[in-house]
Amino acid sequence: MPHIALDYEIVEHDLDNGLRVIVNHDPGAPAEAVNLWYAVGSGDETLGVTGFAHLFEHLMFAGSAHVAASEHLALMESAGGSANATTSFDRTNYFETVPPGALELALWLEADRMSTLAVNQANFDTQVEVVKEEKRQRYDNVPYGDQLELLLKLNFPPEHPYGHPTIGSMSDLDAASLSDVQGFYRRWYHPGGAVLTLSGPVGADKAVGLVEKYFADIPAAPAQDARPFAPLPRHEDVPTIQVRRAVPSTMVHLCWRSPDFNSPQRYAVEQALAVLASGQSSRLPSLLVRDREIADAVGSGDFGLARGVSMASLSARVRSGHSPQELCEAILEQLVRLAEQGPDEAELARVNAGFDREWLTRLASVDSRADEISGFASLSGDPHMVNSLLTRMHAVTADQIAEAAGTWLAPEHRAVLIYEAEDAR
Repeated sequence: MPHIALDYEIVEHDLDNGLRVIVNHDPGAPAEAVNLWYAVGSGDETLGVTGFAHLFEHLMFAGSAHVAASEHLALMESAGGSANATTSFDRTNYFETVPPGALELALWLEADRMSTLAVNQANFDTQVEVVKEEKRQRYDNVPYGDQLELLLKLNFPPEHPYGHPTIGSMSDLDAASLSDVQGFYRRWYHPGGAVLTLSGPVGADKAVGLVEKYFADIPAAPAQDARPFAPLPRHEDVPTIQVRRAVPSTMVHLCWRSPDFNSPQRYAVEQALAVLASGQSSRLPSLLVRDREIADAVGSGDFGLARGVSMASLSARVRSGHSPQELCEAILEQLVRLAEQGPDEAELARVNAGFDREWLTRLASVDSRADEISGFASLSGDPHMVNSLLTRMHAVTADQIAEAAGTWLAPEHRAVLIYEAEDAR
């Protein structure tokens, strides 16, 4: 089936200090997106010294030489824009979406905190407390709050880059010194460790000129060692964790160590997961939710991790009156069937159409498009993949999907988390 050919304009420019600049000129866009990826995430932390990457997501709004604490957000809002940040395993991302006339302000703000962030004891102490409160609200005091931590424990050794949650350990943050935090800033927050993507109506020449104006004088930093690259073998002997918690429903998670972000094999794995559990007409929701009524919901996904290994999962909520084991067996039956028979033409067309819809929707706004461009540039080295991803996905054949199901998602290579509701027995 033919697919839409994408041709987003991509202009690349490297500053002498190492900052990689990418401009996606979109004359019809109503706003300009500024997206800055730093090549540091929780995967760059070591066991016993965790939480720094996420801490900086907060510290970067705590003030710099010419910007007071919280003024970054206030200035963006007063200009009619917005700003935020996120942390993941492989990167930390800071972004603004602004009227075109406020682009210069956004770049000045980003350059000021890249070069002169106020990493002092008062800010450090304050933001550690903010992180602790975030952990209480998002992890400690909500249903299923430790689910991610258990999944990481199940799939990665403690010392592995992906062996701990992005938020890190609160005891590690308590034990950290100000000099530790300042050293982290000097090591990772510099032009050579960043990709800056601008997407919107500002032309490439003007955009690059503004970036040069505000970032060119920031000194280059010494070259870093290669980032940790830590492949792992597929699971053997079905490692399993079973816990009981005060949650509304029992959940089962079947997990696999999957191809990493840059592996060509990841596309077939993603398509296999989509055949099984992407949308209500896919195999597992149709069979387990509507026909057999043993699950209330089924989903799938891959973490898209980039350091030699990722993690794929099939997850389901167990319907009252049925057991986690019954649901797991039913899921594995469908995996074996997919590996033996592959998807039919209608299923392949459905998952391709679903991916097209989701991908084009994401690229329709300049803020999410800039994020994808930064991601491809940072993790794969090729921002043009924003235009070629549809082609790569459509090139996956039914036979490749069957092979992915039979190798990467093989039942014997699974790990299992059973997250049981206390009143389920």
